[in-house]
Amino acid sequence: MRVLTKALCVALVSMATPILASPAEEASAVVDQWSATYSANDRNALVRLYAPDALLLGTTDPVATRGTEAIREYFVALDKGGRRNTIQEKNVIVLGENAVVVAGFYDFARQEQNYEPRPSRFTFVVVKRDGEWVIAHHHSSPRPAQRQ
Repeated sequence: MRVLTKALCVALVSMATPILASPAEEASAVVDQWSATYSANDRNALVRLYAPDALLLGTTDPVATRGTEAIREYFVALDKGGRRNTIQEKNVIVLGENAVVVAGFYDFARQEQNYEPRPSRFTFVVVKRDGEWVIAHHHSSPRPAQRQ
């Protein structure tokens, strides 16, 4: 009985011990969450993924957008719904245990355009602040169809 009890305790402790993900995995998960939240058209949840002083160089904006409120305004179209994002490729570069670059390609699509994909490229700088991974910098731009 003692052996069974001991085995059960070890099993329970093992299950309760969190599995620590690497910085690359954590940052990549933030970008995946960004894409899913964008596709859910949840502007408030999307903005919570950004650091308060984050910088956004958006796909459709000619100026830099800095800070929570400005980023919230940039994504106002999500309130209408009908927006989607699909990540096509991600590349992860760990700069340190608290800073990671995630770059690659994604497609945007809008309901009013029959969800025709708009290929774009992205770079996210994801940092760990106060124990939480957040987006410090996000750059997005249209992806050329071919090299120019």
